[in-house]
Amino acid sequence: MREALWAELLKARRSRLPWLTALAFTLAALVCGLFMFILADPARALGLLGGKAQLSGAVADWPGYLALLAQAVGVGGFLIYGMIAIWLFGREFSDHTAKDLLALPTSRTAIVGAKFILAAGWAMLLAVQVAAFGVLIGALLTLPDWSAQIALEGIGRLLVTAALTALLTTPLSLAASLGRGYLAAVGAMFAALFCAQVIAALGFGHHFPWSVPGLYAGIAGPDQDRPGPIGFLLVLAVGATGVLATTAWWRRADHHR
Repeated sequence: MREALWAELLKARRSRLPWLTALAFTLAALVCGLFMFILADPARALGLLGGKAQLSGAVADWPGYLALLAQAVGVGGFLIYGMIAIWLFGREFSDHTAKDLLALPTSRTAIVGAKFILAAGWAMLLAVQVAAFGVLIGALLTLPDWSAQIALEGIGRLLVTAALTALLTTPLSLAASLGRGYLAAVGAMFAALFCAQVIAALGFGHHFPWSVPGLYAGIAGPDQDRPGPIGFLLVLAVGATGVLATTAWWRRADHHR
């Protein structure tokens, strides 16, 4: 496992994807900060962007800003985390390195486990980044209602949202493996995101795993009920099933190309 994890870290370090994902989360924090800047003084409304800020339902204070960051992670984060999972597994087939990788004296289980460990660590580092950058932007905007308790609750919700979102990307690893590349997994990712939005709008999001992170983050509004234990258990079940199914496929599949 140590050697497999080192190899995955080396591949990630030599790729541009870590920088692109960090840039994407930085832009998310900046956009949320811009929304707070506009909401703090409606006279600053900038056309359509001002309308979007008003429709977001956020309030220009620390609780509202941290909730908006969590919502950005819960929805947009699925795309970023999904691309990480797809890249980690799909690149082996697109670059035609799968057979070479499996010829090494390292078990297939260790190889898959290293990829999932890297994906989880990567996801949480991005969540910490957006939380830290968000706190800096909020301080520069001098948002009201700051307290240590509010900050801990808001950042804690953001990190839990990130963990739930990352768990839901494990089936994309299986899709990238089954499809032996990126295309099938990217299609599955957009299909899951579309279904999450539609089912949440219909009021059944509490029982659809891919809708749970956004609802937990408060995307439906602060007065709406948050997902219950069943929703969280469904997310855990999807995450565990994705890991186990991907591992089983790599162990048993005929990697002839």
